[in-house]
Amino acid sequence: MRRGRRSIALLIVAISACAQESHPTLIARAKALELSTPYVPPPGDPLEHHAAGFAKIICSAVFVTGLEPEFAAENLGFFTAPYEERAKLGKPAIDRARKAVRVTLPNGVTRTALYLGDQGCVTLPRGGQAPSFRPERVASRLPDPATEPWPMGDVLPSGPPPPQIDSAKVGRAVDAAFEPAEAMTAAFVVTWKGRIVGERYGQGITARTPLESWSMGKSITATLMGILIRQRAYDLWQPAPVPEWQQPGDPRAKIRIADLLNMSSGLRIRAPQDPDYDPSGPYPDHVYLYTGGINSFHYAATRPLQWPPGAVGRYRNTDPVLVNYLIRLAVEQRGEDYLSFPRRALFDKLGMRSVVIETDPYGDFLTQGYDFAAARDWARLGNLYLQDGVWNGERILWVADGRLIYGGFFWINGDGDLPIPRDAYFMAGAGGQLTAIIPSHDLVVVRQGHYRGAAIGAKSLKKALALLVSAVPAR
Repeated sequence: MRRGRRSIALLIVAISACAQESHPTLIARAKALELSTPYVPPPGDPLEHHAAGFAKIICSAVFVTGLEPEFAAENLGFFTAPYEERAKLGKPAIDRARKAVRVTLPNGVTRTALYLGDQGCVTLPRGGQAPSFRPERVASRLPDPATEPWPMGDVLPSGPPPPQIDSAKVGRAVDAAFEPAEAMTAAFVVTWKGRIVGERYGQGITARTPLESWSMGKSITATLMGILIRQRAYDLWQPAPVPEWQQPGDPRAKIRIADLLNMSSGLRIRAPQDPDYDPSGPYPDHVYLYTGGINSFHYAATRPLQWPPGAVGRYRNTDPVLVNYLIRLAVEQRGEDYLSFPRRALFDKLGMRSVVIETDPYGDFLTQGYDFAAARDWARLGNLYLQDGVWNGERILWVADGRLIYGGFFWINGDGDLPIPRDAYFMAGAGGQLTAIIPSHDLVVVRQGHYRGAAIGAKSLKKALALLVSAVPAR
């Protein structure tokens, strides 16, 4: 295994030259570079979008994760359906026969989410009764995990833990991740040199329960693009061949795939993470890409430029959505099936049986955040990166240089916010979801939790991480 930052098998480059600067400086710099293009907010009533988000959250909780709807309504998915907005809406109606969830607004408008099996739950357009694509069964070709040793299966070694680690301290770290109960930690898995050395689950959750993972899915998007780059379907530095940008003179044609991976496309939308974001303003496109019931690829591709490509970095969902667009284009141009591609190219290779990637109504993957997986499967993906993109002797990912800045749809610990070494990098999602890869200590740490406990859970996680780093030897 190669050491250090090169274990990131994707490009990690600057989200912007001023990533560590203060908000006023960020805003001033962006203003100086801004192009004179109009902003057109997403259409529709914001409360209707909240209703759509609420219906989808409950649908996935009930039919993907297997939770009670009452628990989900109180504790899950506030990102696309804020808790305070839920009080303005009717109680979600669960149609278990049709596997649908409906949420009705005070004006009588109803938004519906429909469970599609291996594509999870889809947000239907207003008035829609069915998606605009044919759902597919995407079955794993792997044997029963109960018959296979870890990591390709779930059978763990029967011997004692490795003598090099402080097992008692690892145990205290696992307990710390669940304390206090208000942290609402649902799953916690620790691997050292690929072996599970710590693991615990919350009430009703098992080692195979697919949990909401949110923006950790962006790292799946990056991984799939890394596979296609290795297969020479794309080059990292080429202009992104988005069909909507191919008219002569379209300035968006200069956006490179690397710009999309670094969230520096420059496309004009509104996102809650913008340094000048005003929550009283129009409904954010960043969230509309989940809740609109639209063709998300086309919507993202038709946004104008706000800044020149590669000049300003902003955490916005347009860019991972467009990387997914490129993935679909490449797979289908080869005559392959798009909906089964992630399982064929990645999940089955790693033993990741629980992953559910949801789509928009047109069958476009929404791995910018609508993704579910068990903690062990996130640990498997984390170990692929820890092992420098090689699994069972097969190189799965393309390897690029790594620098200590955000990029490639991964986060790094550049500001030292987490009590782990600076060489660490991680997948992160709303509500406190995290998969940390710590090469200097051969650690992968997965924490998943229910959304309501995110703030308290973040403090618990930091305590757990500090204990873990001191419990295992550094290289």
